[in-house]
Amino acid sequence: MGNRLTQIATRTGDAGTTGLGDNTRVSKSHLRVHAMGDVDELNSHIGVLLCEELPLEVRDLLVEVQHQLFNLGGELSIPGYELLKPEAVAALDEALAQHNAALPRLQEFILPAGNRAASQAHVCRTVARRAERAVVALGEADSVREAPRQYLNRLSDLMFVLARVLNRMNGGDDVYWKSERLQRGAAE
Repeated sequence: MGNRLTQIATRTGDAGTTGLGDNTRVSKSHLRVHAMGDVDELNSHIGVLLCEELPLEVRDLLVEVQHQLFNLGGELSIPGYELLKPEAVAALDEALAQHNAALPRLQEFILPAGNRAASQAHVCRTVARRAERAVVALGEADSVREAPRQYLNRLSDLMFVLARVLNRMNGGDDVYWKSERLQRGAAE
């Protein structure tokens, strides 16, 4: 990877450009920079979620996700470089299957709500979707491997499932949308 930062205030970005990991400079509005920023924001939101009380296996999973997101961001910062391995996507698939198997089947949409940990997981889910859209947009303009896009897609799904898991801690439940269909069904 490129040079490690030894100084934070370099002033090299004052003109509106930033350096990539391959030492090229691009505009701070470049699609690659947007994708890197969204991934960084997602990682930060997961850090906030890790401040909550979580089951140990969820905590360990999220810490690993943070490391993989750092790999993903590093890969985005070095065009043509592979840091995020396909095994990372497979690990999310395994976690999704494990956690989803313990949940009741959804009968209706749920709101992004519940306890604080679950609500923060929903924030992570929505930021993961934005990061995925940014990576897709970058891939339409430049070469990007499929693993970063797949990882973000699976991670968004996993954050939805983890929000449901976290809502069930201490006897809680999902917060269901009060749809017209449900209201009609209850009246019949």
